[in-house]
Amino acid sequence: MSKTINVGFIGNPNCGKTTLFNAFTGANLKVANWPGVTVEKKEGKTVYEGQEFKLIDLPGIYSLTSYTMEETVSRECIMSDEVDVIVDVIDASCLERNLYLTLQLIELGKPVVLALNMMDIVEERGMEIDLHRLPEMLGVPAIPVSARRKTGLAILMHAVAHHSQYAKQGPFIHHHTGKSSAHRHNHHDEYAMVYEDVMEDKIDVIIGQLTEKYPDILNKRWHAIKMLEMDKQVMKSYPLDLKDVIDRSYEKDIINQKYDFIEEVIDEILVNKSAKEESTDKIDGLLTHRWLGLPIFLGIMALVFFLTFTIGDWLKGYFEIALEEISGLTSNGLNVIRVSPMLQSLIVDGIISGVGGILTFLPNIFILFLALALLEDSGYMARVAFVMDDLMSRLGLSGRAFLPLLLGFGCSVPAIMASRALEHPKDRFKTILVTPFMSCSARLPIYVLFSSMFFGNYAMLVCYSMYLLGIIVAITTAYILSKLDGSKAEHALLIELPEYKSPNARTIFIYVWEKIKDYLTKAGTVIFVASVIMWALLNFGPHGYVTDITQSFGSLIGKAIVPLFRPAGLGYWQIIVALIAGIAAKEVVVSSCSVLFGIQNITTKGGMDAMVATLGSLGFGAANAYALMVFCLLYVPCTATIATIHRELKSWRQTFGILVYQILIAWVMSVIVYHIGLCFL
Repeated sequence: MSKTINVGFIGNPNCGKTTLFNAFTGANLKVANWPGVTVEKKEGKTVYEGQEFKLIDLPGIYSLTSYTMEETVSRECIMSDEVDVIVDVIDASCLERNLYLTLQLIELGKPVVLALNMMDIVEERGMEIDLHRLPEMLGVPAIPVSARRKTGLAILMHAVAHHSQYAKQGPFIHHHTGKSSAHRHNHHDEYAMVYEDVMEDKIDVIIGQLTEKYPDILNKRWHAIKMLEMDKQVMKSYPLDLKDVIDRSYEKDIINQKYDFIEEVIDEILVNKSAKEESTDKIDGLLTHRWLGLPIFLGIMALVFFLTFTIGDWLKGYFEIALEEISGLTSNGLNVIRVSPMLQSLIVDGIISGVGGILTFLPNIFILFLALALLEDSGYMARVAFVMDDLMSRLGLSGRAFLPLLLGFGCSVPAIMASRALEHPKDRFKTILVTPFMSCSARLPIYVLFSSMFFGNYAMLVCYSMYLLGIIVAITTAYILSKLDGSKAEHALLIELPEYKSPNARTIFIYVWEKIKDYLTKAGTVIFVASVIMWALLNFGPHGYVTDITQSFGSLIGKAIVPLFRPAGLGYWQIIVALIAGIAAKEVVVSSCSVLFGIQNITTKGGMDAMVATLGSLGFGAANAYALMVFCLLYVPCTATIATIHRELKSWRQTFGILVYQILIAWVMSVIVYHIGLCFL
């Protein structure tokens, strides 16, 4: 067998790169972190016609400018001997955005093969790509593939093997209507990306100096271009006296000229594009309007929550009926076979009541994620990021920070990991600090239960207010921090707005199923264990098994902390213990309340009525319920999120500081809303 070929898979985020990588490697995968950084590194192997390939899945990036951690890692890897061939995975439905990275990769001077992914979306939009003209203009092979359907994989590896020893690009067939070059040699015959004559003159001078001073350097043209951009790393590694050549940074000029060429490429290879753009522009005139864009977004989200409550609660009723039946049958069955009261209590009051109560919220979770998936796949969520960019910048956060915050409405763990895309440590810290204030899906069961019990027909508005309050606290925190440290957002969000399209049923199904699967997995693991632990805390005390929970360990722990929570209207030991249990997973607050107050099937109408009566007898009313929801919104996130925060920041001091701040904010806000609520509720 010949020498193993090292192949680096690189591309923009969400281009299908990892899916394509997994299609080749299957289970033959090794995952670790890049040395010294928290960016995930994936390696795998595949074999084609007796040739072995080592595949490296590089982080998703938009350029090789080295602003972010991902860009730095990817750039260093593909420039090293670790990569022989670059496979540039392109989202064929977003060519303008993807080709910018492609031009930078081609300039590196290494063999490049384009993998045109998502061709089915191109066809769905009624467009076509001229696959003969594209290689003529870029000088590299372009292979249509489908990572999802696993088509085109063999021909892609064939192209990689064929071009692994052939770094020279071309031949090029450019038209360049109306353009001429005064150079002594025609760069258009040598390179895909050719700059204006003034720029090419400077590049030639710099290449000459590099050749004279650093004769062994590879990719001299790429280094020369980077020096024109005043790239700190390149200029530090290869110092030259260029004061007569470089009088300023030419980075913006280079970017603009690259996009001019990209526009030329798109005009020649993409057919039927104008009609789609026209309809998209008309819709964007309204949805991305300077003044109307944000209110429309808030209105759409209000509609999402209306559907989550109306349709979700209707379906939830059937789940509650099933839970009552299962509870009753189980209890009767255990009595028939004369199971001990303690074991009966564990199974019925602990496991079924805890885990089953959480599962009844499955319809609400399903509706919420279905709506978000439809908005995402239609192309609308990209518009939301665009609309929020200016506001984010004014608050002292990079426009890129909105994407992690948006992910936070689903789950805080991937949202915090997405903060890696921010180039400045201060921006990353602020984003990680405020992301948990976004109301993740795990908190929804708490909102649904307590708003339904205490606010009746206004439950949906109360639930919606939690999401708005989380956003307000997050942006206020970011604004105050930016004023304290004097930081400003230097790099705004760069995002291409795709054409609108009909959501793909398969894509929607996969997205929603993954979320539901995570929810069910958590119910079967974390919530199950937490429910058993909670039952044990309430049924055992210093003197062993107890039937009076006021003598349990849980009661002793909660009563010790009651004075701290009394000003916030949460001075009930049962509520405090439920909040402590919620650190494992926020859904556990609901199952814990069921166990703590001794109410089976708490999510059913009968269970909620019994819960309201029990809480009412303790003096717990609507103001207390709202304060509880606010505290659950703002206090420390789940253990998985805490672990992620520490992994990203690599500092227990900063992690502990974030947790302390979140608890303080939760307590202060709960105190405020409780006392205001007493005046109206």
